[in-house]
Amino acid sequence: RRSNSSAKRSMASRSPRRRLVACLLNVSEARRKDVVENVAKAALCNAEGIQQEEITVLNIFNDPDYNRSVITIVASIDSIRDAALSACQKACALIDMRTHAGVHPCMGAVDLVPFYPLGEEVGVKECVQQALAVAHGLTETVCGSSAFLFGWADTPLQRGLAQRRKEMGWFRKTPDLQALRPDVGPQPQKRYGLTGVGASTYVMNCNVTIDTQDITTGRSIAAAIREFTPGGLPGVQVLALPHEGAVELACNVESVKGDPPGHPMDEPWPSFIVDGQPYCHAPASLITARVAELARRRGIGVKGTALVGFTPRECRDLAEIALSQGIGEFWKEQRRIRM
Repeated sequence: RRSNSSAKRSMASRSPRRRLVACLLNVSEARRKDVVENVAKAALCNAEGIQQEEITVLNIFNDPDYNRSVITIVASIDSIRDAALSACQKACALIDMRTHAGVHPCMGAVDLVPFYPLGEEVGVKECVQQALAVAHGLTETVCGSSAFLFGWADTPLQRGLAQRRKEMGWFRKTPDLQALRPDVGPQPQKRYGLTGVGASTYVMNCNVTIDTQDITTGRSIAAAIREFTPGGLPGVQVLALPHEGAVELACNVESVKGDPPGHPMDEPWPSFIVDGQPYCHAPASLITARVAELARRRGIGVKGTALVGFTPRECRDLAEIALSQGIGEFWKEQRRIRM
């Protein structure tokens, strides 16, 4: 996943550094691609339908088996609230959780609204402000919607997404909405479900497919690479799910505080700074290699790896290119610019 135009990348790097934030919007729809594109387009326009500057949609990742899509929105810190809120409102208008079906766990028409700072120019407090504004804005404008908070936005506890999802019953096949107590808004309704809204350092999504239909084997490999398992990978949260006749290990790769670990000869861990603090995350190649080794011991091969969106650096660099050229619907253009 590299830009195939060094000139364009150079041009972007010479432009003034924008104060950018990414929102990787997770919506519970992938089989109706027109619906998902309408949600993405809503992020780009104001109430009058006029496309806004300083906003781009870099990518749309659809997974029909999961019936889930991830829309990568990047905007200036001053524009990200309106972009995300507009997309959430459109998703709630078009997606009805009463008829949703898919193998990936979900709770809401808009399932997840995470905000990530892209560079030292944006701090934690600003991302929290935008996340809270979206959570309250959504529940105030979409009657019956509700939200829980995670990460930096979950003050003062700052509980992580995995913990909050567990508390809300997100991992259950049939969550009991009536038993939940959302942080913002009324009791969750089946029409909209429950939306997670939060802010954190960047979370990369990396899915590795192993060549088996045995979900028990997949779960054993997933357990072995989770961050809290002895020998597991820092920052890695993972689910084993049936996917296209095989088993996919769907990994959330959270950034961890501190300098990259590992031997100097190992592949470097991508790193960045937020509020003066160093962070890094496990590279996709390491996750794939670890899964491949665990699968090999069980006599199983690896079919492939998919990145859902980008690494933090790719996200930043591509956003600079898209915004410098005024490309809002970058997901339609990226094949021309990168390979």
